[in-house]
Amino acid sequence: MNIKIKATRLELTEAIREYCQTKMDMLEKYLGDIQVLNCDVEVERIRGNQRKGDIFRAEANLEVPREILRVEKTEKDLYKAIDKVKDHLAEVIKKYKEKSADRN
Repeated sequence: MNIKIKATRLELTEAIREYCQTKMDMLEKYLGDIQVLNCDVEVERIRGNQRKGDIFRAEANLEVPREILRVEKTEKDLYKAIDKVKDHLAEVIKKYKEKSADRN
């Protein structure tokens, strides 16, 4: 799957890029024969107040036929946010497959 990764207010290192790519590649087993038209992932550092420190946001947009599957999560750890996006996106893909099966 070809993924476009964007970083806002943080440096997109090779480690972050590879981690995002690996996690999104894990979703292919849930997709099966569904054609992915576009996949965008955005990671961002949100400045919290002095007590909370930095908060990270991860967002994934998966364009499939007739729909866009979108998931966004925020966490104190960037890698944890990416993991949560992957897990929630897997659930959204399962629901999409059930919905499309009901149409047929």
